[in-house]
Amino acid sequence: MQARDRRDPVRVLVIDDSASIRIAFKKLIAEDPGLELIGTATDPFQAADMMRERLPDVLLLDLQMPRMDGLTFLKKIMSQRPMPVVVISSLTESGSHTSLKALEFGAAEVLAKPSIATPEERREAAIRICDAIHAAYQSGTGAAARGARRNAGRLRALAPGERLTADVILPPAPARSGVAGPPVIAIGASTGGTEAVREVLERLPLGLPPIAVVQHMPEHFTRAFAERLNTLCRISVKEAEDGDILLPGQAVIAHGDRHLVLRPAGKAFRAELRNGPCVARHRPSVDVLFRSVAQGAGPSALGVLLTGMGDDGAAGLAEMHAAGAWTIAQDEVSCVVYGMPRAAVELGAASESLPLDRIASEIVSRVGQGDARVAS
Repeated sequence: MQARDRRDPVRVLVIDDSASIRIAFKKLIAEDPGLELIGTATDPFQAADMMRERLPDVLLLDLQMPRMDGLTFLKKIMSQRPMPVVVISSLTESGSHTSLKALEFGAAEVLAKPSIATPEERREAAIRICDAIHAAYQSGTGAAARGARRNAGRLRALAPGERLTADVILPPAPARSGVAGPPVIAIGASTGGTEAVREVLERLPLGLPPIAVVQHMPEHFTRAFAERLNTLCRISVKEAEDGDILLPGQAVIAHGDRHLVLRPAGKAFRAELRNGPCVARHRPSVDVLFRSVAQGAGPSALGVLLTGMGDDGAAGLAEMHAAGAWTIAQDEVSCVVYGMPRAAVELGAASESLPLDRIASEIVSRVGQGDARVAS
């Protein structure tokens, strides 16, 4: 078999029983010259026949299908022939919990079935889907995927449209270096981040300042993610709601379709959920959260940027660093995709780079109080 060159287009196979969804994905994928759609299948049995003839680099997999559901097929794929899989799920409570199972079983990304009724929705869907496919490929194995990971921080030209910064949601303000606000911990993550965030939060003790997390996930899925974390962690975890006062010993997860901004409210922070365009190709954006923390907390904050493709969070972490906050980037070896942390390191935004299994203990050593100790 001829070796794959990392410059070759990423081969994609779409598995979905909806003809309209297959057509939509075909059109969206065609907009990215770095992707090649090698086929579409109506169910896992047809997909298995097609894969005997030609293996894809990435599967785009629906979860609800006739004859065999996508979760069962995913388990079979991961046990017999592991490969990068992007899961497409409906925006329902049951769909959200099943999608989290898919991530546990090895899916690289979870996306909601897109709405493409307007040009803006279509543009955002193209960016979201194509980025997810590239990120999944970079999370895979083999020489081509390793080469792709080395370039994970580079942004590709996808659908037309301006790439926006945090300025469109939260205007810049002078750095607060030396001006301390309420203490807070801010964490950002994308591809591979659901398990990375879980590992960090699961090891944190009570007695820490409030924690705010942006994990790139679809709307509704973040609530299921927060509920799952709340059953695993000693700290309490919830999806952020507009007006929430952040409490010590608590983590809030950004809503899957709203930017999360923290504003000082006396000796605490209040969460604000803001609509608006994607920032750094995402909504919620890590850059938006980090900028608000830099402005509101200054040196009282601690920032952590975990695994993910692209550079969302790098500029925001640099703003936190300039404001006097201690900043941590996950190191390359422990990242699923070393894109966002690498971009931060290249900007000089990280006070230090650490492997994932050391980040919780570093957080505690920097901001822990009293008997706070990480879980073993």
